[in-house]
Parts: sequence; structure tokens; C-alpha cells
Amino acid sequence: MAEATNESLRLNPCLADWLALRADGGVALRVGKVELGQGILTALAQIAADALGVGLDRIDIVSGDTAACPGEGYTAGSLSVEVSGAAVEAACATLRRTLLGDAARRLNCIADELRVVGGAVLRGDAGTGFSYAAPAAPLDLAAPVDPLARHSGPREWVGRSVPRIDLAAKLAGAAFIHDLAVPDMLHACAVRPPRGGATLAAFDPPAAEDLAGVTWLRDGNLLLAVAAGEGAAHDAARRAGAWAEWQGGRAIPDDAGAPEWLIARATVDRTLAFGARETPAGRGRVHEATYARPFLAHAAIGPACGLARCEAGRLAVWTHSQGVGPLRLAIARALGLEPGAVVVRHLPGAGCFGHNGADDAAFEAAFAALRLPGRTLRVRWSRADEMTAAPFGAAMAMRLSAELDPSGMPRAWTMHIWSPPHAARPGGQGGVNLAGAALMANPPPPPPPADIPDASGGGAIRNALAPYRLAGQTIHHHMIVEAPVRVSSFRTLGAFANVFAIESFMDELAAAAGRDPVDYRLALLVDPRARAVVEEAARIAGWGARRPGPDGGLGLAFARYKNRGAYCAVVAEVEAGAELRVRRLWAAVDAGLVVNPDGARAQVEGGLIQGASWTLKEAVRFAGGGIASADFASYPILRFSEVPAIDVALVDRPGAPPLGLGEAASGQAAAAIANAAARALGLRIRTLPMTRERIASLMLGPAD
Repeated sequence: MAEATNESLRLNPCLADWLALRADGGVALRVGKVELGQGILTALAQIAADALGVGLDRIDIVSGDTAACPGEGYTAGSLSVEVSGAAVEAACATLRRTLLGDAARRLNCIADELRVVGGAVLRGDAGTGFSYAAPAAPLDLAAPVDPLARHSGPREWVGRSVPRIDLAAKLAGAAFIHDLAVPDMLHACAVRPPRGGATLAAFDPPAAEDLAGVTWLRDGNLLLAVAAGEGAAHDAARRAGAWAEWQGGRAIPDDAGAPEWLIARATVDRTLAFGARETPAGRGRVHEATYARPFLAHAAIGPACGLARCEAGRLAVWTHSQGVGPLRLAIARALGLEPGAVVVRHLPGAGCFGHNGADDAAFEAAFAALRLPGRTLRVRWSRADEMTAAPFGAAMAMRLSAELDPSGMPRAWTMHIWSPPHAARPGGQGGVNLAGAALMANPPPPPPPADIPDASGGGAIRNALAPYRLAGQTIHHHMIVEAPVRVSSFRTLGAFANVFAIESFMDELAAAAGRDPVDYRLALLVDPRARAVVEEAARIAGWGARRPGPDGGLGLAFARYKNRGAYCAVVAEVEAGAELRVRRLWAAVDAGLVVNPDGARAQVEGGLIQGASWTLKEAVRFAGGGIASADFASYPILRFSEVPAIDVALVDRPGAPPLGLGEAASGQAAAAIANAAARALGLRIRTLPMTRERIASLMLGPAD
């Protein structure tokens, strides 16, 4: 299903790391990846069922428990099926091969005469009496996984749209961390500094009756109110502003995140060159444009939540983090504990697409639980916490220039990228990277500014390499060393902004050359799989035949995530009325072998909708030196009534390895919408979001 060994198998090489056998013939599957609403546990169970030769109902899956599951880092990067799926397949195929080998030796036959059906070993169509529950010899789960072991033969479960195994509990309201309640639970709520870098000089709460039952926990600038009731804890934390004296801190400029502001920051620079530039006799015509996206918030419908309990020196933490293993190490380091004294367990939250506030809420709960042993401490952030205290997605500016040949085709290409780093997850770059830990009197040292390594797909430069046939490409990465707000990994990292810029620029070049945008791209695309999704997206959208009307427009965009993941082309149809509205989106996707088609389409649809929301609506706003977007009124997102009709076509390639889909479509959605808007409005919008105010400003032009 995937190639050779991977990091998950390298760190967890034994069968017992992944599998346990039940007496009734069922199999317990353990994985380090966690369910974030993307359907990964269903897909992994389908892979395991095929590789083991058992029914899907015989797979019990446990995930995201540092005491019971293999460590697989973060559930991120659209890599769960590629990496964890390959590891699960190898482990299950190794166990199946072991069962067949032992049975063949006992039956004095060759293993090829045997097969596993429903967990039982058959010889032809006859039972042998051997199964996972009754093997010929005890199966050695301490044996190593063969990383090259693969499922062979027909697939019963992979490729089927089976219902997600996590939905029943969620529909019944029993699965989410926010709903977890235990007897004698206490609630904690942090008091936020008014500005980044502010210090708590004094705190003197009154001994008033209405504060009876509130316990204050403080370490340096970290201050939490604890009470038996959630409302009481939140009310005390809100009122604490009147009793706390904060000094200093950094004011946030109102224009933070604007392209001019980004380009003016202090940076650490590097240059990456790809290919050899042509050296024509004379310099060709040059086209140049600058694009930008603002700081973006996670804006989860359900704010961050975490629980913790300390007993007998051992700390248990419940979280909806994307990385339970790295979070465990970060909490232990910040609180001065041995890693073995901390267990972190995942529970579903309200969805997650990067480093949101889940890790910080878990740390705040752990901090309080350590000081109040024997009680379960629950931290549930407020809406304002969620919108202002969680890490943001980094604002970015991208300047593109291309030298054009006489026919208008690019022959050399330069891209400048200004962006803060995208790498501040717990444990990332060797740092603790927890907001509460940074407020303590003796905080762990912050890591030096650094971005995601290029070998892992890069951060700001993710998808900065244009996928077209160009004589040479030069990428200048200007890493902004200090941001006025906290930034970290956010869905697609730099890919969303880079794809928006590159694919908008490609449309500008096509228009300047007088060429159809689809034909222009196809003339520059060599990879047949890339060409196929562009052609398929154009086909299902009726490109060339569809007439959007006088106020409408069509636009197309293409990218391959990280230049090595899933291929995706998107067509957008927009209407330019009182405001820009997306009528319809079409997407053609090549993700290789698709484990669960319904799940794959849902992933793409989610990426398209979120990409449209970032494009049309979302931006963190600043005023008075602080963050001014603390709710959905000041940070609007796409409403249900504004969701366009969506058509997703999966290009079937069952013989190819599976490719992740979680981040395959968002940037193309933005560029396709921008390209459609340019045709509908007759002007190019290069800075996101494409709000009514921005469009009006561009149409009216600068004031005299």
C-alpha cells in the first residue's frame, strides 16, 4: 500500500506495538493517530480488516493514548493514511503471514494453499481449525513487523464507503471531551495578560463573600481561578482584571499582517534555486504581482477544553490535541515531571486543523491538577479565549515575477515569501511551546525562530515551487523573526497562500498572453496525473460551455499538495452582486488508492468550504494595540446559507499508493475563486479576504 519503512514503524517496530488478539478472534488495533473529524480511524480499520482477513466488526481500535498506543507524533500533514496506514497494513500483513506459516507447518503444506477468511484459516474452502483465536502455535507478538509486508489479493473493505465508526457515539453526544464529567470535578479558568509580554506586578483579590469557594493558583504571570462550578471560575477570572496590576507588554499595530507591514519586518533570508535559467539574448517582458493573506484564527465552534487529574504522583491528561505524544513530553518538561509520570489520552473535540488551543487548555488543567491532587480539573476556554489566545495562522505576503517569451509563456520565475515561522507545536523545534508554561516564573527557554524543515514539506515555502515546466525557479524565503502575535501550524501551513498566489499569477499570465487559462496550464504541465485532474475538473464544470451570466465568472486552479501528495484541480463559479458569492465549486482529485470514497469526498468538501471561508471572510483584526476579533461577529466565517454547491470527482487509481486529502484543496479554492472574481468584476483582488469593503476600495481607486 505504501513504500518500504516509515517513521511510525521505525519508532514502533514490534507487532505488539500495534496489535493484540482477543480470545473471541477479534483484534485490538492500536494507533497513535487520532480522530479529528476526518474519518481516519475508519480508514485504518478498513486497512487492517483487509490485511488480516477479518470482518470490519472484528476490529477494535484504540487511538491517541500514550500508555497504550504507539507514538506517531502529530496527526498532521495529510500523512495519516500514507504513514500510519502503511504501518498498520505492514503489521497486520505480518501477523496474517505468521498465522498462515504456522498453520502450513502443522498441516504439512505450503502457505500458498491456505487463506484467511473471517479470521479463520481455510485450505481451499475447508476449515483447518486454525484461526487468530486458535493458532497452530502461539503467535509471537514480540516479533518485528516486516515493513515490506503487504496485503495481497482482492480487497473486501478498502475502496468501500463504509459508515464512519466514530459517528454513533458522536450523534449520541457521548464522545466529546467537552461533555466529559466526573464526580467532584473542579473547573479552572486562566486570567489572560492584556498584552503579550505583560507581567503581573500585583494581584490582590478582595475577600468578598461572592468569591467564596474560589481558589487562586499563581506561578509568575500564570494565574488561574478554580471553583466547583464552571460559571464561578469564569466569572472570577473575568473580574480578576480589576484586581490585577499588569505592566509592560507589546502593542500590536493595527495594520499587522498587511502586505506592506510584512515586507517591512526584520527577516532571516535564504534563497532556493531550481533548474537553470535560460539566458536569452535580451531580457524578456516581465510580469510581477504581490499577493497576501492575513493572520487567520482557528475559530473552532467548540472552544478548547482539557482535563487532568494527579494521584500518587502520576498525572493523567485528557485532550483533543493533534499530538498526544509530543504534548506529554512538553507537559512533563514544563512541570518538572518525569515523562513516565504523565499519561495523555485523546478525546474528540470540535474539530481541529492545526495547532489550536487544545494543548494550552490541557496544560492549564495539568498545572492546576498538580497543585490540587486527588481532584479532576477541567479547563474549558471562553469564546474570547478561543479567538485571541490560541495560536494564529501566519500572515504571508508573496511577490511573484516571471520573464516571458514572445508568446507570453514564462521561461524564468522568481518568488519572494515573507512569513513568520509555522512551527510552534508542543515539542516543535525542541521547545515546550505552551502559552501557560511561558508565563511561569521559571519558563522553559523558547526555541530560536525556525520553520518546518524543507524535508518535511517546509512551512512558509510549502507549495512555493510551481508545478509547471519552467526553465528555472528561484524562491527567496524571508522568515520574519518576530511576530506581534503567537503563530503556529495552521491547516496547509504556507501552501494555502502560495497556491493562491501562484495560481492567481498563472491566470494573470494567461490573460496577458490572450490564452484560455486551462489551455495555458496544460501547455506547461508535464506530469500526466496533473494534466488528468485539470482536464477532469474542466470537464465536470463544463469549462468552455458554461455561461455564468453578466455578473458571474469561472476560474480554475491546480496544485499537488507539497508537490508530492494528492493532485487537485478546482473550478469555481462566482456571482458579483452586493458582495462576492461562490455559487458552485467543482474539484477533481487524484489521491491514488482511495480507502473510503465517501470519507475522501468529505475531506475535499471540507477543505473547499474552509478555503472559501478564508478567501471571502476571515481575518484577525487589531485595534488599540490588541486583538479586536474576539467573537464570530468580529471574525465572520462562511455561514451554512453561503456554502456553495460542490461536486467532487475522484480519479480512480487503485494501483497507486494512497495520498492524503486533508489539505489538498484549500489553496486551489482560493485561487479559483479569485480567478473567477477577476472575470466577474474586471479587476484582480490580490489580498485576502475578498470582502465587500476591499472590492469597493479597489473599484473606487485611491482618493484624490
